[in-house]
Amino acid sequence: MSDQKQPKNTSIAGTAVEGVGSPADTRFAPGEQAQTLTTRQGHPVTNNQNLRTVGNRGPATLENYHFIEKLSHFDRERIPERVVHARGAGAHGYFEAYGKVGDEPISRYTRAKLFQEPGKRTPVFVRFSTVGHGGHSPETLRDPRGFAVKFYTEDGNWDLVGNNLKVFFIRDAIKFPDLIHSQKPDPVTNIQSQERIFDFFCGTPEALHMITLLYSPWGIPASYRHMQGSGVNTYKWVNDKGEAVLVKYHWEPLQGIRNLTQAEAEAIQAKNFNHATQDLYEAIERGDYPQWELLVQIMPDGEHPELDFDPLDDTKIWPRDQFPWLPVGRMTLNRNPENYFAEVEQAAFGTGVLVDGLDFSDDKMLQGRTFAYSDTQRYRIGPNYLQLPINAPKKHVATNQRDGQMTYRVDTAPGQNPHVNYEPSTLNGLSEAPRQAPDHTPYIAGNLVRQSIDRTNDFKQAGEQYRAFEDWERDELISNLVASLKDTAQHIQDKMIEYFTQADPDYGRRVREGIAQARQSDAQKKAEAVQQAEERSHEAQPY
Repeated sequence: MSDQKQPKNTSIAGTAVEGVGSPADTRFAPGEQAQTLTTRQGHPVTNNQNLRTVGNRGPATLENYHFIEKLSHFDRERIPERVVHARGAGAHGYFEAYGKVGDEPISRYTRAKLFQEPGKRTPVFVRFSTVGHGGHSPETLRDPRGFAVKFYTEDGNWDLVGNNLKVFFIRDAIKFPDLIHSQKPDPVTNIQSQERIFDFFCGTPEALHMITLLYSPWGIPASYRHMQGSGVNTYKWVNDKGEAVLVKYHWEPLQGIRNLTQAEAEAIQAKNFNHATQDLYEAIERGDYPQWELLVQIMPDGEHPELDFDPLDDTKIWPRDQFPWLPVGRMTLNRNPENYFAEVEQAAFGTGVLVDGLDFSDDKMLQGRTFAYSDTQRYRIGPNYLQLPINAPKKHVATNQRDGQMTYRVDTAPGQNPHVNYEPSTLNGLSEAPRQAPDHTPYIAGNLVRQSIDRTNDFKQAGEQYRAFEDWERDELISNLVASLKDTAQHIQDKMIEYFTQADPDYGRRVREGIAQARQSDAQKKAEAVQQAEERSHEAQPY
């Protein structure tokens, strides 16, 4: 033990300050009560209607402390918007484990504690979102939906970050900024352009499976309560022997699955562009708590040359007949946020946030997301974003990370020497946790290259999905694609039609014929509109 002096009255919360004020604090200035307005310095505000001026007409004086604090905080009330997943809604709840995976003990595959005991409940926070559009965009737009779940486990947080659709546009993370740039508004006009979108897609054949789903009715979920969720990426489970299997995660809504056609979405958008957020909030308020069952697909770790796709390719679905969906638990959302900004907007997720018994696969998209997600949070919310209540684990925390913007506590453990913020140390600093089970140590060897995977097979599953749709779903898919492609450059149309045809000849034929008919119809409508405008116009005097 060091002979350095230890601080007195260090609280378990890790701060050297006692009696931190809050709205629930019982210390009042004379005349104050629980509902009395104060500044953030705790000063009672006696006049919140008028700033301090020379005479009642002004001018104002510089020493308007309350006014300056109020306005300067207002100027900073927003943090940088998420580049993707900006529009979102969230809720609290719990996950209840079945203790099995299908009919087998789950411990055979993973040692993650939250899954082991039947009936074990783990608190969760879920954020649903649209992906490509801004924070106040309509929730009826055609777009993937984010489905991110934060599990507050006894081993720390686990974030399962995914989408509603089970595949993605690309399989290599280096292409992600280009994908998103193509989906965002034109940097000159600030208007989203279908030509820019499909210009990117016509050089990205692996996107066809996602395009087929996105432009079908599955591209617009009716509500957050009625949509599926998927981890999209391939992960690993690790058991107490250090043995691993590949896994895919699926959330299935027990309320059923509901989607919107383009016409249905436009009818809703004409009256309410917050419908999904409103639906989720009001359902929970009335006690109609939404539930999802969590199911997994399991595959032995390896390259699986018997498959016509790479199991790490997130543009592919693992066939359910070969890799059945096995239930492992149920999630219930039963509490709305008390404050949208503090909880939903500042909620921070990351694909690298795993607990013991869960691990990464070699999925290249997963590797890239693992850097990007947490780096985004440090930019948006600051280096201490994990100290915010919505993001902080609900367990013991003791780190040697210090300082940085918006530090509001120090992660000092009870009895820790506060002079020591490093490890190892002989002066009563923090020490490593004992290992409870062996690490998973896969063998990796190969040349360092920049190459695509061997089994791209970009069109097969897109064609299978097209044929699996019902007739009305195929009609809606073709209608939506035609509406988006009809005004794009001819070479873009030709390349996309080539892709559709490789997926299924009928698919390509219907898009080609639809574009031709739409162009002819549009030309006729424009001519009629010009004539009608001339006939209906009237003279007016200047005003």
